[in-house]
Amino acid sequence: MEKIGKYTVVRELGKGATATVYLCRDPDAEREVALKVVRFGSNSSAMSRRLRKLFQTEQMVAQRLDHPNIVRIYDAVVENDCAYLAMEYVEGFSLEQHCRIDKLLPLHRVIDIIFRSALALDHAYRQGVLHRDIKPANIMVAANDEPKIADFGLALNLNKDMDRDSTFIMGVGSPAYMSPEQIKGYPLNHKTDLYSLGVVFYQLLTGRLPFRANNQATLIYKIVNAEAPAVTALNPGLPEGLDPILKKVLEKDLYNRYKSGADLAKDLAAVRYRLVTDDEPVEDAHHFEMLRKLQFFTEFENVELWELLRVSVWRNIAAGVPVIREGENNRVFGLIVSGFVEVSIEGKVLCRLGAGEVVGEVAYLHPSDTLRTASVLTLEPTFFLEINAAAMELASDELRERMRNCLLSKMIERMRAVNRIAAAQGNPAVQAGVSSQTGGSTRSQPGSGLGLELSPM
Repeated sequence: MEKIGKYTVVRELGKGATATVYLCRDPDAEREVALKVVRFGSNSSAMSRRLRKLFQTEQMVAQRLDHPNIVRIYDAVVENDCAYLAMEYVEGFSLEQHCRIDKLLPLHRVIDIIFRSALALDHAYRQGVLHRDIKPANIMVAANDEPKIADFGLALNLNKDMDRDSTFIMGVGSPAYMSPEQIKGYPLNHKTDLYSLGVVFYQLLTGRLPFRANNQATLIYKIVNAEAPAVTALNPGLPEGLDPILKKVLEKDLYNRYKSGADLAKDLAAVRYRLVTDDEPVEDAHHFEMLRKLQFFTEFENVELWELLRVSVWRNIAAGVPVIREGENNRVFGLIVSGFVEVSIEGKVLCRLGAGEVVGEVAYLHPSDTLRTASVLTLEPTFFLEINAAAMELASDELRERMRNCLLSKMIERMRAVNRIAAAQGNPAVQAGVSSQTGGSTRSQPGSGLGLELSPM
């Protein structure tokens, strides 16, 4: 198509189940617009009648909403077989692109976007409008991280009589982002949009949804009944001040949820004020590259490595500092990125480990016993990737399996090395041809095998 009504088509921007969006030129206003075109098909079909109602709702809602963080509607035309809506063209990206663990935005940008989105929803509510389908795909981000909430076609006009309003469609929304009351089909108010925005916020912080399941029935059960894991449990690098905010915005009890988008924005501003923002993206990329060069992570996919960074704490430890103490109970383990540590038992050196080696993995892998039977001390300044076991339990199945397999492989390699050393100290074997040919004490050479420097027995 070259023209749609008075609008000149430049190119197609996207296509969905019910609508196609084109970039067009408005000759009257001399501006680019996004033109959403809906084709109704048979006028008698239930779907066509439903689409007409939704389209008319979007047109009506647009006349009320005038906010810098809500996509503006300029024009709407309804014809026999189709309808089109001329909207503000947002040159940017949707938040859907930044929900994966390896594509997360820096924290200060996420908070800024959610802050402005909360104020936009507050404005919509004050105009008597709910969105009902807040999700990452419906929040565009323009220059200067200016969010633009789009697609109010599913909006609910609170000023209408719900008993006679045929545009009210029960259950409208995307299940993973729906509030408990929306799933139950209860009467809705503005707090349902705040809940959905909270789910988006959670996903932008952690790279995963607060509730995950293999099927929709289980997902719905969890949304209604389960508590979401704390975001700092999934990403220990986040400030603890975010936990109560996420807990409050995802409250199942409406009375305990945020009363308004303005209240949510106020709490976000308090956290945002304390953030250091400049070097976070550069530092993350630098850490990723350092881990990618280590042999331990050879089999890890990039997305798994990014997720691991989110459930870990990067520690710069001086020489002579205990990393793990014998006799303690915990499941913290980690990997030496650079530097050197000494492992000892009851004051006797067991081995010394360098870059690429893991420590503390036995307590993590053991199904029940978390007692530390060895101590680990830094021998020189050491970069240590400390991995939180509790956060790992909430990580993706792929990362947990990859980590467990790599740790088991490392343990088996070490057991074999210990067996060889023990055999070297033993008597000749009874069977001919099986006796040890090594004899005497064995010490691994730097850069060979495990790279362990083992003390003689």
